Amino acid sequence: MSGSEFYEEFEVFSRKRDGLPLEHRFSLTAPNKEMAYVMAKENFFRRESLKELWVVNRKEIRKMTQEEREAFQLLDNKAYRETRGYINLPKKWKELKQSVNTEEG
Repeated sequence: MSGSEFYEEFEVFSRKRDGLPLEHRFSLTAPNKEMAYVMAKENFFRRESLKELWVVNRKEIRKMTQEEREAFQLLDNKAYRETRGYINLPKKWKELKQSVNTEEG
């Protein structure tokens, strides 16, 4: 059995206190999840106080596919939320009033 088959990759997340989000801290390799937890706790967090420590096998994390990534790009058309539409508002109102007056007259 080679070393690459023996070890698995784990991602380590932590939360410093209640109300804060989980933060990805680092990746590590270990033979199993218990050893990965011990390694993360003992080697990296002995000097830092934590509220929570999460160790997740990388195989258990679902990655976004290219198709899903492209779908997110299509949904990113929120220009209406930006303030650029309000630039030169008095000028736009004047032009609108003039166009309405020309159509009526």
